[in-house]
Amino acid sequence: MCRNIKTLFNFDPPATDEEIHAASLQFVRKLSGFNTPSKTNEAAFNRAIQEVAAVARNLLDSLATHAEPRNREVEIERARIRSAKRFGPRDN
Repeated sequence: MCRNIKTLFNFDPPATDEEIHAASLQFVRKLSGFNTPSKTNEAAFNRAIQEVAAVARNLLDSLATHAEPRNREVEIERARIRSAKRFGPRDN
C-alpha cells in the first residue's frame, strides 16, 4: 500500500472531494508506475483517477460505524508522534 494514501473514513467533517482525488491520484500512480503519464497515456491515466475517485466516494458513503468520528487534528498529532519515534524529531 502506498504510504501517502491516508485513511479517509469516519472523520468529522467527512473526507472532501479533494482528499479523495489526492488518494485516487496516488493509487493510480502506484498501479501504473507513472508519476506523470506520457501524452499517449494521459487520457487513460486521468480517466482512471476519476473512476477510482467515484468508487472511493461510493465506498465511503456506504460504510457505517458505531465509533465516534475521528478528529483530524488529533490524528495529525498522533502521526507526528509516531514519525518522531520512528525517525527522530523534525528540525524546523
